[in-house]
Amino acid sequence: MSTSQINQDDINKAVWNACDTFRGVISADTYKDFILTMLFLKYISDVYKDEYNKLVEQYGDNPELIHAMMSKQRFVLPEGASFWDLYEQRHQPGNGQRIDEALHAIEEANGTKLKNVFQDISFNTDKLGQEKQKNELLRHLLEDFGKDILNLSAERVGSLDVIGNAYEFLIKHFAAGSGATAGEFYTPPEVSDLLATILEPVEGDQICDPACGSGSLLIKCGAMVRKNSGSKKYALFGQEAIGSTWALAKMNMFLHGEDNHRIEWGDTIRNPLLLDKDGHLLQFDVVTANPPFSLDKWGHEDASSDPYGRFHRGVPPKTKGDYAFISHMIETLKPSTGRMGVVVPHGVLFRASSEGKIRQQLIEENLLDTVIGLPASLFFGTGIPAAILLFKKNRGDDKVLFIDASNEFKSGKNQNQLTPDNINKIIETYKARESVDKYAYLATFDEIKENDFNLNIPRYVDTFEEEAEIDLVAVRTERLELKAELENLEIEMAGFLKELGYDA
Repeated sequence: MSTSQINQDDINKAVWNACDTFRGVISADTYKDFILTMLFLKYISDVYKDEYNKLVEQYGDNPELIHAMMSKQRFVLPEGASFWDLYEQRHQPGNGQRIDEALHAIEEANGTKLKNVFQDISFNTDKLGQEKQKNELLRHLLEDFGKDILNLSAERVGSLDVIGNAYEFLIKHFAAGSGATAGEFYTPPEVSDLLATILEPVEGDQICDPACGSGSLLIKCGAMVRKNSGSKKYALFGQEAIGSTWALAKMNMFLHGEDNHRIEWGDTIRNPLLLDKDGHLLQFDVVTANPPFSLDKWGHEDASSDPYGRFHRGVPPKTKGDYAFISHMIETLKPSTGRMGVVVPHGVLFRASSEGKIRQQLIEENLLDTVIGLPASLFFGTGIPAAILLFKKNRGDDKVLFIDASNEFKSGKNQNQLTPDNINKIIETYKARESVDKYAYLATFDEIKENDFNLNIPRYVDTFEEEAEIDLVAVRTERLELKAELENLEIEMAGFLKELGYDA
C-alpha cells in the first residue's frame, strides 16, 4: 500500500468518484450521508490501524499493553467494527446491517464523543433498493474507499487538513446539487472567510454558531485564531436542529482536529441547549451564523413567555423568524468582548411592524455596528441578495457603517462568488470606517433616526451613475457630415449605374 504523501486534488477526486456508485440510483441528498460517513469511518480506521501496527512492532510480545494503549486513542474501534473488518466481508450478504452495527458499536465505545452521531444514518435502508442491489452498491462503496489512493494513514496525510478539506469539498459539491435544501447545511466558503476575518476571533475566545449546519463557519473561525496567534486555545460551540446535519458537523469538527467543541442537537429558538450549570444561556466572545432566511413556524407561540427573556425588545412576526435568531444571538454576547455577525435577507433591514420596533431598539441601544450588502445568487438554494449585520457590545461611537458590495462579484454558471479582491475591499472599508463614494457611507444615529430606523442600503449609499451629458451641437455636426457623405455616395452610385447602361 502506498505511503507517499497524499495530494489534496487526488483525494478530492477519489472521494467524488466514489459517488458514482450511487449516481442514477438515489438522489445526492440521500447518498451524501453515506459518502461523508464512510470517509469519516475510513479515516479513523486507517489512523487506528496505523497506530496499532506501530505498537505491535514495538511491543509485540505484550498484547495486554497494546490493548491498554489502544484504548487511550483519540477514537476507539471495537473488534470487528473498523472499515477494514467491513471491507474483508464485503462479498458476503448483509453489508448494510454490518455497517450499521459497526457504527453503533463505535458510538458505544467512544462515550459522549460520538454519542448519537450515526443514529440518523442507516446503510441498511430500502432507499438503496432490495437486498441484492443494496449489498452490491455497498460492496462497491467499500471497494471505492479501500483503494490505495484513499489510504488515510497519518504517515500519508501528514496533517488533519487534507481530510477535513476533502470533507468540505464533498459538502460544497453536495450543496451545489441540492437546490433549496443546500442552505440547511452549507455557507459558501467566501462568506465564511469574510465573517471570520471581520469578527477577528483571538486566543481564548469562545465562539458560537447557533445555527451551525455542517460547522464550516465555526471551523473557519477556529482556523482564523490559529492563523493570527498560532494558538489552539479557543472553544467552538454550536447548535443544529436537523439530526443528520448535526452529525455532519460533529464529524467535520473531528476531521479538522477541532476536538475542543460542543455541538448540540436541537432547535435553538424553541429549546436552546448551550446553557451553563444554572440553566442560563451561555455567553460568548464571538457569535456568528447564517440562519434559515425568514423561517416560518419558528416558535412564535411560545416566544412571549420565553424563559430566557430573549424577546424583551419584541416578538418577531409569526411567519418570519429572522429577528428571533438575531434576538437570541444578541442575548448570548459577552457584555465586554461580545461581537456578532449574522447573514440575513434584505427584508430584515426595512420591514416595519414588530420587526421595525426591534430594529429601532437595537440601534438605540447602540449595538448595530455595520451593514454589508452582498451580491445576489451568492448562496446555494436562493437567488435573493443577502446582507451581513455586525453587532458589537462596548462600541466606541454611535455611527453605523453601510457597505454596498452588491455589484462586486464574479459571475458563475449557477451561482455568483466573492473573489479575494472583493473580500479584501469589504474588509479594508470596514477597518477604515469611512465613507467611500458609491460604495460605503458612515451614517450618524440622527441620520438613521430621520429615516425612521430603516436600514435599506440605498438610503445611505448612493450608487447612481449619471449618464454622460449629450453634446447636441456635436451630434448635429456628426449628422450633417453623415448626410453629406451619403449624398456623395448617391452621386457616385448613379455614375456607376450610368456606365452600366442603367439610366436613372
